Amino acid sequence: MGLYAIGDLHLSLGTDKPMDVFGGGWQNYIEKIKEGFAHLEPDDICILCGDTSWGISFEESLPDFKFISELPGKKIILKGNHDYWWGTVTKIKEFFEKYNIENIEILNNNCFFYEDIAICGTRGWLNDEDDESHFPLAFGAQAEMGHNKKIMARETGRLRASLQAAGDAEIKLCFFHYPPRFKGFVCHDIINVMNEFGVSSCYYGHLHSYGHRFAVRGQVAGINYELVSSDYLGFKPKKIM
Repeated sequence: MGLYAIGDLHLSLGTDKPMDVFGGGWQNYIEKIKEGFAHLEPDDICILCGDTSWGISFEESLPDFKFISELPGKKIILKGNHDYWWGTVTKIKEFFEKYNIENIEILNNNCFFYEDIAICGTRGWLNDEDDESHFPLAFGAQAEMGHNKKIMARETGRLRASLQAAGDAEIKLCFFHYPPRFKGFVCHDIINVMNEFGVSSCYYGHLHSYGHRFAVRGQVAGINYELVSSDYLGFKPKKIM
């Protein structure tokens, strides 16, 4: 059994918004995703770090989740800024149950375990006292900019709830959609919570194309950071353990 992560699949099998139009590595990305997941085993776990489906409703996203369900391994998903289909956890679970989607779990105010390792996380946010004009725009990111303290408080609260659910787990890993830090930006609110609970590593998505060059990777102030956007990984989930 292995633990993997990948973000930003940006599937649009139920709506007309294919990522192939961006060219480059995104061409034939659906086939690349299939190939990338092909080496996973049924008992492997893969965390999907947001922006999973372009569908704006459960019905539009259904073909995407059927596609994900048919990929090898168990999946744990969290919300991204483009997951407009997202509803309450109860409604999402009812939707999955209705269509017999049994190998996808929701990471939202909770945590999961890989052996004795806690899998925690939330979407995250970009709010900070720093100048956010440094942010390397990803797809549609400009619509998300702004010092929204209310949203940051909600996201830090969700992260805290997730880490509290981990109990006494010695190793805690965090998964986000938004990067907690990148070159020119530090989200102190999120990082302070990770430090409070002794998080050792975090994995994030959201950065695409030229934005990859702004990614922070490796050890910084006691936390290891890794970018897992699908186009950065060549659409092959990154093995964590």
